[in-house]
Amino acid sequence: MSDTDSFIDEVTEEVRRDRMYLLLRRWGWIGVVAVILIVGGAAYNEYQKARDTSQAQELGDSILAALDENDSAARAASLDGVQAQSPGGDAVLNMLLSASQIDAGSEEDAVNSLNSVAVQGELPEIYRAIASFKALLLQSDTLPAADRRLQFEALAVPGAPLRLLAEEQLALIDVSEGNIDAALDRLQALRQDAEVGVDLQQRAAQLIVALGGEPEPLVAQQG
Repeated sequence: MSDTDSFIDEVTEEVRRDRMYLLLRRWGWIGVVAVILIVGGAAYNEYQKARDTSQAQELGDSILAALDENDSAARAASLDGVQAQSPGGDAVLNMLLSASQIDAGSEEDAVNSLNSVAVQGELPEIYRAIASFKALLLQSDTLPAADRRLQFEALAVPGAPLRLLAEEQLALIDVSEGNIDAALDRLQALRQDAEVGVDLQQRAAQLIVALGGEPEPLVAQQG
């Protein structure tokens, strides 16, 4: 019986090997492809990282070289010639460009540079809001109050990162239009806001006094 069992075991093992060989011949290519994909994916990720790092270094070097220009107009022209390869790099570049354009007296160009950042949907909201806010401030004397009001109201919606600063600008627009009561109401509410900072709170109080009002006592915030 032991010889028979041994023979059966040998046959069974041989059958297993044959089946394994057939399976490898039929499906072994899947494992090869999987290995190629894993290795290729890792290599591609490393290539992307190296490329992004190289592009960031090139952008930084180009920006620093442009900022070395002493003349504002020359500095703006140099920055305008720099090319960014990513939305984030383009945003940084245009913010710096707008500052140089302001120094050079080209406020219209600065507004265009800032607005190009404000419309980049791939950027975080805070960067787009800052660009839009700065562009509106530059247009205080050129953009009709009604248009500025609409855009500041968009920046003042609940949850917006520059909501309180936009509310302050809306109060100033109220004043410019002679609507003092609306300005006072907005400023009083601004001072009571749970998220208001000390500096903005003080500015609001000073403006209330300048408008002939009296700052309401601050309500202690809960929590």
